[in-house]
Amino acid sequence: MTSPNGTQAVDRAAKLLIQVVHCSGPVTFTELTAASGLAKSTTSRLLMALERNGLVQRDGRGRFRPGEVFVSYAWRGGAEAGLITVAQPFLDRLGDATGETINLGVASRGMVEQVAQVDSTYLIGGTNWVGLSVPLHCAALGKVLLAYDAAELPPGRLTRRTSRTITSREALAADLAEVRRRGYAVTNEELEPGLVAVAAPVYRDGATVVAALSVSGPASRLTRARVPGVAARCMTEARALSAVLGYQPARPRPQKEKEGAA
Repeated sequence: MTSPNGTQAVDRAAKLLIQVVHCSGPVTFTELTAASGLAKSTTSRLLMALERNGLVQRDGRGRFRPGEVFVSYAWRGGAEAGLITVAQPFLDRLGDATGETINLGVASRGMVEQVAQVDSTYLIGGTNWVGLSVPLHCAALGKVLLAYDAAELPPGRLTRRTSRTITSREALAADLAEVRRRGYAVTNEELEPGLVAVAAPVYRDGATVVAALSVSGPASRLTRARVPGVAARCMTEARALSAVLGYQPARPRPQKEKEGAA
């Protein structure tokens, strides 16, 4: 005979998980409790266990949605349509940490398209970029995509958006080499006057860059002194998102001892 308590707990947790997965959007604790018919204490205990094991996760309002385990499994099959949903918690966390505008960008028809955004907490710098496409060479998101071969420059002259836009392909190539060296891109009033942005690559399994994550704001706030710290935080969240998408950085090989060494 099986243990009724153990089997019952598994069955209850499974039913809660099925409800979360089948909902079209995030579901509240109250909704899950009502739908399952379980006591609040039981629902809370089971959801905490599911959350600890990556089977569910909470959004910024405390609602439940499928967790990182489901995300990783889906991405093994290349389900890139779910990228925005997967990335949202990381965008939210980066927005909370910096207070600035956060964007997720992908390559689209020779441009970079912003597909998700977390708004700045400040009144200045609150442009909604979602759905907008901008040239690759003058956006931090675009520079990342170019630097890591996730996009290609279209033929022809590079458009000058401001007096600081890089319009020389040789100069741009040098800038992209610097992006790869330090792990993030910077644009300083190259897309729009007064706008500064940093961006970092988002990988999936196979070490393929599929998107870029950025922090942008006015030059008065994203000063030269502040940029490195903001970029470091951006890279941290981009790496965390990449890990959920199945990316595992290659471990450095230990150096072989020199022949004849004691």
